[in-house]
Amino acid sequence: MKKGLLTLFGLFCVTFMIAQNDVKIDGRLKPHLDTFFEYCKEYKIEYHDKLFKLKNIDIVDTLHLAPNSSTLGMLTRDKNNKVENIVINWVALLDQEILKVVAFHEFAHYFLGYEKHICDDCGKIMAVVNSSYFDIIKDWDNQVKTLFEDSPAYIRKKSLAYLGN
Repeated sequence: MKKGLLTLFGLFCVTFMIAQNDVKIDGRLKPHLDTFFEYCKEYKIEYHDKLFKLKNIDIVDTLHLAPNSSTLGMLTRDKNNKVENIVINWVALLDQEILKVVAFHEFAHYFLGYEKHICDDCGKIMAVVNSSYFDIIKDWDNQVKTLFEDSPAYIRKKSLAYLGN
């Protein structure tokens, strides 16, 4: 009887741990996330542990949408202010280049530690608004390099390396 209860308890613990590590990733965002993680590997930025703290990386139809001010993506938080989800507005699906920029922007908030935007409208991935997502795409390699090298995560990593930690 004790062995059966112990086995049942162990099975429950394993199931609970697996459920804790299950992140729902919308298939339309997965290629962009995979590419983003390739850059994380290139810049030696850890992302695995943060990934499994999320519940969802998803396309949604619940974000604000208006002619002059729409929310194309955001991080949502739980009651303890911890990020639970990365969500992208469905309207970004209308153009794959816009989707790519918005996805990288939101991924950078979470995985690279950008708590704030770098400017209002400056033609960079981390701007609040971009007048031309297509200009960013035309300069993609430079944009991504700047995104990663100016990120809080990369700067912190380099500082720790400099200090010998």
